[in-house]
Amino acid sequence: MMDCVLPSRNARNGYLFTSNGKVVIKHARYKDDPAPVDEKCSCYTCRNFSRAYLRHLFLASEILYCTLATLHNVGRFLDIMREIRHAIISRTFPEYLKSVCQEPVDHP
Repeated sequence: MMDCVLPSRNARNGYLFTSNGKVVIKHARYKDDPAPVDEKCSCYTCRNFSRAYLRHLFLASEILYCTLATLHNVGRFLDIMREIRHAIISRTFPEYLKSVCQEPVDHP
């Protein structure tokens, strides 16, 4: 579902979309995680902040978390739309759809 509020609403609730599924930043596994939200992402958030820092901001209810998480999610959605356009133009959309239509899991 592509919706105008989905990236920001999910960000506010601790869900970050990645090329490997979703990250639920409030999970304890990210407490000391120095990695970016998505290693493949080049957004401002992923270039400058770790999962551990984003988790800290989320748990502290810092408004900066919402801004950084929304920037990341909007960037991910733009990447998805770019991938879809490319798949349609190259006539590989069914294959693309099969490659992404799996239940996303919160990865380590």
